[in-house]
Amino acid sequence: MSRPVQARRLEGIDKNIWVEFVKLAATYSKVNLGQGFPDFPPPDFLTEAFTRALGGQNHMLHQYTRAFGHPPLVTVLAQFFKKLLGRDLDPMTNVMVTVGAYQALFCCFQALVDEGDEVIIIEPFFDCYEPMVRMAGGTPVFVPLRPNPPKDGKLMSSADWQLDPAELASKFSERTKAIVLNSPNNPLGKVFSRGELGLIAELCVKHDVLCISDEVYEWLVYDGKQHIRIASLQGMWDRTVTVGSAGKTFSVTGWKVGWVVGPDRLLQHLRTVHQNSVYHCATIAQEAVAQGFQRELRLYGKPESYFVQLPKELQQKRDWLVQSLDGVGMKPIIPEGTYFLVADISQFKSDVPDVPNSDEPYDYRFAKWMIKSKVNGSGPFCCLCPGWVCAHCEEATLKAANEILQKWKQEKTSS
Repeated sequence: MSRPVQARRLEGIDKNIWVEFVKLAATYSKVNLGQGFPDFPPPDFLTEAFTRALGGQNHMLHQYTRAFGHPPLVTVLAQFFKKLLGRDLDPMTNVMVTVGAYQALFCCFQALVDEGDEVIIIEPFFDCYEPMVRMAGGTPVFVPLRPNPPKDGKLMSSADWQLDPAELASKFSERTKAIVLNSPNNPLGKVFSRGELGLIAELCVKHDVLCISDEVYEWLVYDGKQHIRIASLQGMWDRTVTVGSAGKTFSVTGWKVGWVVGPDRLLQHLRTVHQNSVYHCATIAQEAVAQGFQRELRLYGKPESYFVQLPKELQQKRDWLVQSLDGVGMKPIIPEGTYFLVADISQFKSDVPDVPNSDEPYDYRFAKWMIKSKVNGSGPFCCLCPGWVCAHCEEATLKAANEILQKWKQEKTSS
């Protein structure tokens, strides 16, 4: 064919970091710390709920349910977020279930962003935001979190990365349709403070801008930090769509159950995109997630709650991984939340071979070099994605990764 086959909306967004590095990890790696999913089982109460739904007498759980969300799930989500947001929610109009948070984000951009609209994205950001904005015809406008390193020589925290208020304000214009907020942030792990969220909210209200708030890591917050939902701030409910994920909440990323919570004036347009794309999410998975939330609603704030136990376990793993990386000369930035960890790898720049005629940034080349490198002839290295690693793993995985890192350090020292 002489004319282009692909739609223009796909130009420049064909590459995907996850596709590339998952393939590399499968080919070379013994230990994969790159992909953001747990390698341990979900909680027993959730898998038991799935088994009951699968083998029970309610054969209708094998059929379509309500397109915009299984009634038991949207009902309990409305009850749960009433407690979190401090307002009554209609489960039929204020909650929509999606095929993971990924489809929720896609619905947001397709439903709310038009040709010529600008969307502010805070850097660093989850990789899908930019291509999804461009696919909708919008223009991404970037504003960075800027580091303010501690003067005492300690390792940096994600809290040391902050928005410059004047710089953020300068990004808002008459063309700005929305801002994407991700707190806790992937990949940095930053948990935005009430003051920072208040600044964003003030600018959204002033310029009549929507907020797409990606809060999939809302329960993975460490060191006594508090996750604050921007939709709960004054003037923000009517302009905010909050995105959530059962995959991150219950450690079941393969179930692909997500949701959006927000005012009907916004969600009605997301429902239009949803019904004309995937239309429907797996009924049995929704039923099991509903039962999981019913349990957590009963145990809300109690020590035996999974939402209380999981961040404690992950904080210990985070601390272990921080020590491992710091011990080999990488300088990790201690995350306040999520299960990712960013590290400064600049001191290894001279070790990484140049790739002729390549425009790949240094962190890509470093990560590929690490994956493919041999350590004392013992086999492939562990997989680290560019700039970050994942601590949401079994202790055995982290121990294996630490052993490989220590061997690598010894090899460097002896060479």
